[in-house]
Amino acid sequence: MTDHSNTPRTTPRASATFDDYTLSEIRRAAATGIYDIRGGGAKRKVPHFDDLLFLGASMSRYPLEGYREKCSTEVVLGTRFAKKPIQLKIPITIAGMSFGSLSANAKEALGRGASAMGTSTTTGDGGMTNEERGHSTQLVYQYLPSRYGMNPDDLKRADAIEVVVGQGAKPGGGGMLLGQKITERVAGMRTLPVGIDQRSACRHPDWTGPDDLEIKIEELREITDWEKPIYVKVGAARPYYDTALAVKSGADVVVVDGMQGGTAATQEIFIEHVGIPTLAAVRQAVKALQDLGMHRKVQLIVSGGIRNGADVAKALALGADAVAIGTAALVALGDNDPHYAAEYEALGTRAGAYDDWHEGRDPAGITTQDPELMKRLDPIAAGRRLANYLAVLTLECQTIARACGKSHVHNLEPEDLVALTIEAAAMANVPLAGTDWIPGRNGGF
Repeated sequence: MTDHSNTPRTTPRASATFDDYTLSEIRRAAATGIYDIRGGGAKRKVPHFDDLLFLGASMSRYPLEGYREKCSTEVVLGTRFAKKPIQLKIPITIAGMSFGSLSANAKEALGRGASAMGTSTTTGDGGMTNEERGHSTQLVYQYLPSRYGMNPDDLKRADAIEVVVGQGAKPGGGGMLLGQKITERVAGMRTLPVGIDQRSACRHPDWTGPDDLEIKIEELREITDWEKPIYVKVGAARPYYDTALAVKSGADVVVVDGMQGGTAATQEIFIEHVGIPTLAAVRQAVKALQDLGMHRKVQLIVSGGIRNGADVAKALALGADAVAIGTAALVALGDNDPHYAAEYEALGTRAGAYDDWHEGRDPAGITTQDPELMKRLDPIAAGRRLANYLAVLTLECQTIARACGKSHVHNLEPEDLVALTIEAAAMANVPLAGTDWIPGRNGGF
């Protein structure tokens, strides 16, 4: 028998296709027979705003002095038809996140933080809470396929209405709220039985296309005496056509949510494999508005993976009027905080990776309806943290705008940007850094 004990062996190599996460998911699926559900947005690496850079002023451009020359940030939303457009001090809004998915304290904190910075927050599925309305100077009311919690009185109490066609994390799909979060209060607002899993519809029950949506928008305008701006929110899939159809239907504002945008709960396979990245969606939506002669007349809000002032500035430079944040806002409140590291580990995860928001066991007291956990979130302190974060985003955006010689953040433009990768250059329709080449243009492929 030949002795192979000293024969050199190759180093064990893991598969790039069947990596550790994929293997663990196969084992989980084999053991349970149930697809995986989680919250948040896409975690895979996709082209994003980090793949773009600004061209600061030098000889050919004149920068603004940061301490002496003003760089404005205000934005007006809903100027097309609404009698009372929303006037915001900053181009950063809070995206829709429902009471039920979030605790009442979290909704109050979002309202406090947004109001302190002169911007708006948004209700989400399940209706309007008094905590949120009472602490939000400007509140957008979401009108969703489920109609959970919807009533005309709240439509009138809102400052704007957002008709939700889809979300970036699940375009074409509906949401979930599992029974452990359906408390008596949540059930009462949604007209549901306590403790029973809830599935939200994936499409509206009373319209099937843009012609019907036009009629629905007219109804909403009549209910609110044509005062409230009407937004239409779409998950990024075919943003050029969806934006054009939203404009055709009579929207004052279009919200385009990329696949990095979060959700309270849905199938992970949906989050990671349906929809397109935010970066790929912005320029298509802007082009639709430009082709219709409606850019800046119908405002565009972009959401999905906005994290810092550079992301804000890049979205504006590509043609957006404002951005919306959701996941980042929750982190500012205290979500996934290392302070609760031991408790996250007890749940089988770690701070920074916790996404089982549907289970209602959030140690930070944000994505839960557990009374004891909810007490951990002080809405006043959390609101102050959110206001601080919004202030930093705004200052960072202004810093970049001044460096590019702009006296208003809306004066940022694609000419101020270059891309680091061919993919980002093609998606954003800006040149590859160091060249004048835009893939698909200038004789490119």
